[in-house]
Amino acid sequence: MASFGAVSQKELGRRREELRRQRRARSAALLWQMLAASAMAGGLLWWIAQPAWLIARSEQVKVEGNQWLSDKAVRSLVPLSYPQSLWGIQPQALAQKLELTGPIAKAKVTRNLFPPSLTIEVSERLPVAVAQPTAVLKSSDKDKVGWLDARGGWMPSESYTAVRSDNSSIAPVSPQGTGPQHSLPTLKVIGPLEQYRASWPKFYQGLSGLTVKVSEIDWQNPNNLILKTEIGTVHLGPYSSKTIEQLKVLDRMRQLPKQLDSSKIAYIDLRNPAAPIVHLPEPPPSLESSTPAPTPDQN
Repeated sequence: MASFGAVSQKELGRRREELRRQRRARSAALLWQMLAASAMAGGLLWWIAQPAWLIARSEQVKVEGNQWLSDKAVRSLVPLSYPQSLWGIQPQALAQKLELTGPIAKAKVTRNLFPPSLTIEVSERLPVAVAQPTAVLKSSDKDKVGWLDARGGWMPSESYTAVRSDNSSIAPVSPQGTGPQHSLPTLKVIGPLEQYRASWPKFYQGLSGLTVKVSEIDWQNPNNLILKTEIGTVHLGPYSSKTIEQLKVLDRMRQLPKQLDSSKIAYIDLRNPAAPIVHLPEPPPSLESSTPAPTPDQN
């Protein structure tokens, strides 16, 4: 009969051999896994590098959500050079760059595999007025003329007029891209933007509810806000907590042209909204004869 010590040595040798075999098998499996992963990665890189996965032209960029800017105008704002690998595009970074441009308030970029393309969903900053720094523009001021949105955001003038490659201005389009839906605003705000920007959102909210058409807002003098309206020039005084009430009173005066010819109104004083005053033009001074009176005949 074999001794206990001899059996134990044989058993230990068998177990060591089994462990070595298992290690060799694991090493071989790991090697094959690495080779397979490398082959897959190489194949993937080859697949990605194929021309089929390139954004080769701007038409492969689909635009959604635009109401004012044409698809072409939005594509011109996309900071991409063509051709561009679809996989090299970082959607979030691209969206952030788009949001730094004037007309785009929010952007979402999605990569599409079949067919290779990008979808850009935009939310535009809608212009509501032309922001003009002074009543009389100098050559240095023309660069500062821009568009104003309802929240007081400023956009350069070329945002909606010079982003196309042709000489025509941008034709705003409907959400379906079938044709024009909006026209650019004609309302003009004159004065330094920093002077009225904080007040603009609330003021515009009150202004947009008027039935009386306002064509110009003169904010150059902080002590007297002047509106040019279809019923005449209106003086509101300084912007204050009662300005919204002044606008409501102005709207209630919309029938004034039926009672008084607008050409005979110098301006409407709404500094005190409880007691509006219609100022008429001052009559021209009467002309008195400068011929001296004749002296009595002494004879």
